[in-house]
Amino acid sequence: MFSDRVVSGMRPTGLLHLGHYHGVLKNWVSLQDQHDCFFFAADWHALTTHYENPIDIQDNVFQMMIDWLACGVDPSKSVLFVQSRVPEHAELHLLLSMITPLGWLERMPTYKDQQDNMKEKDLSTYGFLGYPLLQAADVLIYRASLVPVGEDQVPHIEFTREIARRFNHMYGREPGFEDRAREAIRKIGNKKGKLYEQLRNRYQEQGDEEALESARALLLEQQNLSIGDRERLFGYLEGGGKMILSEPQSLLTAESRMPGLDGRKMSKSYGNTIFLREDIESVTDKIRRMPTDPARVRRNDPGNPDICPVFHLHQIYTSKPIHEWVCEGCTKGSIGCLDCKQPLIDAILEEQAPIRERAQGYLDEPLLVRGIISDGCDKARDLALETIRDVRDAMGLNYGATI
Repeated sequence: MFSDRVVSGMRPTGLLHLGHYHGVLKNWVSLQDQHDCFFFAADWHALTTHYENPIDIQDNVFQMMIDWLACGVDPSKSVLFVQSRVPEHAELHLLLSMITPLGWLERMPTYKDQQDNMKEKDLSTYGFLGYPLLQAADVLIYRASLVPVGEDQVPHIEFTREIARRFNHMYGREPGFEDRAREAIRKIGNKKGKLYEQLRNRYQEQGDEEALESARALLLEQQNLSIGDRERLFGYLEGGGKMILSEPQSLLTAESRMPGLDGRKMSKSYGNTIFLREDIESVTDKIRRMPTDPARVRRNDPGNPDICPVFHLHQIYTSKPIHEWVCEGCTKGSIGCLDCKQPLIDAILEEQAPIRERAQGYLDEPLLVRGIISDGCDKARDLALETIRDVRDAMGLNYGATI
């Protein structure tokens, strides 16, 4: 079990393409060997911009999960689940909305940007305005410590941190906090409990930062503590109240350099994609029809690889010797554009072959995929329920059927 928990999601808005693989999925595969990872299909988020046509979401979720599995996201290492199957996301979103200033949502940079870029859609809905808060709930419900994002998404993580900070400030001093903290200390055993107390005293009396870090490490090692008790002891350690919602950190990921068939960023909205499981004939045809340097009208006309979309893809997929061959042949007019495209076709098909093969295995066993999703939803919900119990308790809502 790793000490850091990673949470990330993807909206099921259609088939995944090579840009998703290089920009997100390869990173997820790497992260699952380093952290506890929770990856979810953000179907509620898909409704923020596709609310008028939800009929495809169910199939999109299923196909997206197959793509994840085919690309190497491993259900024995990561928890794969569907957002709407864990209703605690929605409850936390609702409860957080009670304390979220409207201006915090309106100032999000992506709010105006997406409205400008999607003028064909009516986005004057609360769902669209409030989606950053739902994103925050997606992360905070699992008390994630790390969220993999590109640089443009960092403001969303800072927003999430502000929400957690505001919530903890308003509700962190739970009734009987010190008694519950002392009870939690007893749960880690006499020897470790005494060590925790010594480290806490050193930090609070002498400001010993090393003692603070040692005490935090001690708490992270305790497997018999509930998340609630662990957060309670983190707060007790620093002299505050219970840290009910953890403040996550951004885990910056390298910006995807995946160009599309026209040289722009690969995107379904541009119609310039190659899908992960696209058939061989279609991939071959798409690349053969790719635009090249317009100066190359005839085969022996010299060209400039730097302005050619084909060469941009070569830089992702082929080796340095092939790049040198392309540059020399293009600038001298000694190779034709179809000659240049063939090694690229071969490299992309080679990458897709194992993905396509693994995907077919899951397509042949749909019950296996549904079992993986169901198991992941159960694991995610167990964790989410623990957080929402603490949130309800802090907000005075844990009275159940007692009234």
